[in-house]
This record gives sequence, structure tokens and C-alpha cells, in this order.
Amino acid sequence: MAAPIRQGLRMFSWRLFRRTTPFVKQISKETTNQRRLFFSKSKCNGSWGSSKTKIVLGSVALTAGFVTLDKFYRDTKYTVFASAVDRPKHAISRSIRVKGDTSGLKLTLYQYQNCPFCCKVRATLDYFGFSYDVIEVNSVTKSQLKWSTYKKVPIMVCDGVGQDGFLQLNDSSVIMSILGSYLVDKSQGLERVTTFYPGIEAKNSRGKTVWEFPNKYFIMFGSRKSKATQEQEKEERKWRQWTDECLVHTLSPNVYRTITEARQAFNYFSEVGEWENNFSTPNRLFIITVGSTAMYFIGKILKKRHNLKEDVRQSLYDAVNDWLKAIGPNRKFMGGDIPNFADLSVYGVLSSVEGCDAFQDTLQNTNLQPWYSAMKKATQSHMGLGQALHKD
Repeated sequence: MAAPIRQGLRMFSWRLFRRTTPFVKQISKETTNQRRLFFSKSKCNGSWGSSKTKIVLGSVALTAGFVTLDKFYRDTKYTVFASAVDRPKHAISRSIRVKGDTSGLKLTLYQYQNCPFCCKVRATLDYFGFSYDVIEVNSVTKSQLKWSTYKKVPIMVCDGVGQDGFLQLNDSSVIMSILGSYLVDKSQGLERVTTFYPGIEAKNSRGKTVWEFPNKYFIMFGSRKSKATQEQEKEERKWRQWTDECLVHTLSPNVYRTITEARQAFNYFSEVGEWENNFSTPNRLFIITVGSTAMYFIGKILKKRHNLKEDVRQSLYDAVNDWLKAIGPNRKFMGGDIPNFADLSVYGVLSSVEGCDAFQDTLQNTNLQPWYSAMKKATQSHMGLGQALHKD
């Protein structure tokens, strides 16, 4: 009995989507395609077509339908995530100012310097030439996030926007897509763009509360046309998702493979994150000592959870080789002559461990260097500044 009811509710919610604005029609079409991708098989994680997954995604469709109905009749605003109204001021760890930035956005990134998801966001900000401030979060106490009900990094805050005086954006892939969609048409404003990415609360297989963003791998073009073909857009979304659900899970078991490597990694993180300037000496030493020890054991758990090979280096090499094979010999980037959001995702994740032994071993055992060096140059030179994502 429950299955027909769920099917009926899903049909109702999707029909409701299709009867509203052109933008909602676009979401309906694209999210349907995304659901098909979710039900495909992943080499890293096995089949995603379980009944639990279908129920979650069915709930996503139902909830999104009611959100749309509410917006349609009352013109309410649906934000990416409920933000705390009172946000204390924290010391800025560093400020990045890009000459020629015309975004008009005042952005602050709450991050761990070497969190792969934070590195994805920074790669996007740097590539497109956004100016932004960085607040380094203490990875043990997370004291800089006490104001937020959402406790994961990265968190992006845009001041001067929204009824609370700022917008809080969560989830690295959502942040990337919001920035991309904003660049397509800045006149619509960032607050409106956030309504394209509704967040749905759900439970994962371990009973932990998680947030699903059904459209998070989509750049919204509205009435404008993308420069990429539909196949190119589909490829971009596929590999963005692969980055989050496959590649990233090969990192921790490799970076923290031994106690020595774990300690070396945290010393590197301390150096590039300028922990000496951002944290007191006792705090910094505590993070290095406790963090490296904890991550050594966590790495072992993650190795088993994600079915990595006994030699975890080989799992990392295999993932990198899969990526390079997908690009092929005739493209400089997956985006062709210029990087796309899949390139930025993979580069961001890998850059998080650039100073670690695992990364150096990867350079020696794969052909990653040419693509990685080209991506590093593209991000550091703000290659995407002023780049049009749509056709004129």
C-alpha cells in the first residue's frame, strides 16, 4: 500500500513542478535526469538504487513540490539553509582581493585550509576571480561555528544580502553551483539564485542527519543557453559527483596511512594554514597531536568503509587514472580549452594534499602532472575572470 501512495505523491509533486514557472520546469527536467544518474552504479560505492535511496529522493520530490506550491501562492523565499540571525565577528585569517572583480559580493569563507571540500570552493573563487575573506576554523573545537546550526565546513557567507543582512551558503558543490549560476546572470541577485537549490533534511544509512540538495551539480542558465552541449553538461555533472563520492574517499586513508605520514600531513596543514597566526601555540600543538592520531585511526575505518584496496595508494592511482582517461588525449581539460566545474572539483580535492607524501607518490606513478599544473596556473591567474558561461 505504501508504494502506490509514494508513487502517487511523487507524480503529484513533479506535475506541480511542471505547471509553474519556466525556471521550475527546468529544475524538474534536470533533477529527473539527476535522479537517473543517482540510480546508476558507482564503482566506488556500489548501487545507489536501493529502496531507501528511492524513498529519500521521492521525499525530496514531494517536499520540493510543496515548497514550490508555497512559493507559488505566497511568494515566500526558500533559502539554502536556515541561518543564525546573530553572527559574531571573528578575526579574518586572510583576505584575497582580485583586481577586476565585478561580482559585487562581499564573501567570507569559513574553512579548514586543507579540507578537500573547502579547497574545491577556493579553487572556484580563485579561478573566477572573486574577492573574499577567509576565517580559519579550529578543527577540534569548531568555536568559529558556534553561531551556526550547520556545523560542517565550508560555509560561505555573503554580507549585505537577505533579510538578516547576510546569506549563509552550505555544501561545497552547492556553493560552486550558486556562484556559477550567479555569474550567468548577476542581475537576478544572489538571494534569488539560492532559491534554485533547496535543501532537504534526511537520514543516511547510519541514521545520521544529512542535507540533500537535489540540484547541486547543476548550473542554472534560465532563459540563457550554455556554451556546453547537453552531453558536455551531463559529463561535467557526472564527474563532479564522482569527485564527491569516489575520489575524495581515497584521500584520508592515503594521507593518514601511517602515524608518521599523519603527523607529516598535519605539520603541512599547520604551515599552509598559517596556524601559528590563527591559533595559540597550545591550541596548534593540540590540533596537530590529537588530530593526526585521530585521523590515523579514522583513515583505517574509511579504508574499510569505502572498500579500498589493501594497498590504498593503488586505489588513489586508479581514481586519478580514471579521471585522466575520461579527459582523454585530445583535451587539455575536461572543459576543453578551459576548465569546467568538474576540473575545478577534482583539482580542488587533489590540491588539499599537495604537500603530502601521497600526492608526491601520485605524481610519480600517474600522468597527473600536466593537467594538474595547467589547473594550478588557471586558478592562480584567475583565468575565468570575466569568462562568459553562456552564449551571447
